[in-house]
Amino acid sequence: MKFAKIPMATIVRLSIYMRALKELLDSDVDVISSERLAKLCGVNPAQIRKDLAYFGEFGVRGVGYRINELVNQIKDILGLNRPWNLAMVGLGNLGSALVRHGNFIKHGYVFTAAFDTDPQKVGKELSNGLIINHVSELEDIVQERDVHVGIIATPPGEAQSVANQLVLAGINGILNFAPVQIQVPDCCHVENVDFTIKLDSIAYHLSFED
Repeated sequence: MKFAKIPMATIVRLSIYMRALKELLDSDVDVISSERLAKLCGVNPAQIRKDLAYFGEFGVRGVGYRINELVNQIKDILGLNRPWNLAMVGLGNLGSALVRHGNFIKHGYVFTAAFDTDPQKVGKELSNGLIINHVSELEDIVQERDVHVGIIATPPGEAQSVANQLVLAGINGILNFAPVQIQVPDCCHVENVDFTIKLDSIAYHLSFED
């Protein structure tokens, strides 16, 4: 499902709404108002209605949103009505922790390949049963296992080379944890996750409280 000119902030908020709605389902809540959902997600009700309006009409006036239906509709919008295969490149402390994190598979993201260059790691079995392969095997394995998204958790100096390999292997989605900007073709979508940038933002705000 494709929608043109949707603000990226709206897509991010849809993910937040969906996670809150899933928690409500786990608590056997069937219907929710935009006011209550807004409070749970830290936004205002008008923002929720505006975000959903990009994609059609949702909810019943005077009743609210049927949670199960809305979760499924948001999944369709975000492309989460199918599993997504992931490849982790870089099995240091961060990469290993991410592969072990149960939240990925809970949301439909499945690690199907893992790569490193360290001879002490290559050939080792991870807790999820994956064997760490050498990064030189990346292209063949990515294609064999139908990997959709590559995750980079390497040292900064290796990130661009890994990104190049992922693109050559046909990967058009990269989540980059290396603290460096990587260059990719326009067809490839990159999301950078740099924890120090988030900490800089916190430091900026805290500096006004001293």
